[in-house]
Amino acid sequence: MTPDGSHPVLVLFAHPALRRSQVNKHLLAAVEGLVGVEVNDLYQRYPDFDIDVAREQRLLLDHHVVVLQHPFYWYSTPAILKEWQDLVLEHGWAYGHNGRALEGKALMNVVTTGGPEAAYREDGVNRFTMRQLLAPIEQTARLCGMTYLPPFVVHGTHALTRDGIDREAADYRRTLEALRDGRVPPGRTEGLQRINADLDALLGG
Repeated sequence: MTPDGSHPVLVLFAHPALRRSQVNKHLLAAVEGLVGVEVNDLYQRYPDFDIDVAREQRLLLDHHVVVLQHPFYWYSTPAILKEWQDLVLEHGWAYGHNGRALEGKALMNVVTTGGPEAAYREDGVNRFTMRQLLAPIEQTARLCGMTYLPPFVVHGTHALTRDGIDREAADYRRTLEALRDGRVPPGRTEGLQRINADLDALLGG
């Protein structure tokens, strides 16, 4: 938390084919330039996957909320985010003996999927909920002493109209503003499958 009471947000953005993006580029545009929010485009900064670990760790230390924004590729993240986790979240720094650098911070996925929400249910074609499929990242957060927030999920991206995309982008901006300002009530997100299921109810209108 900063002296003014805000919670700086770091967006780790990972999209290997942004020019073909249906939704992610609009989500990103909605939060770029937002006060208290820093966007770190991993594919743009590290086209050869040569990640500057010291830089990335400094960014994590400087922010309270960490957002992993990415399309959902084969039930996981794009490759560079896995590489980022493998290199940046070092034993003895992020977890393990004396690894307390990230304690008390929050982590959230922002995920887009081509499939509809009904496909991500136990009786759906994908057999698991999105929250269940993101369990490895949730456990990573908990191992590092972080609070894992329900994901912000945009389903059915191929069928969205431009108005629908604009609504999702506006909701994304609202979500990051609320997290930055500490307006997401503790305990209110417990049990939610996705944080953007009903933002008005979550944020109090």
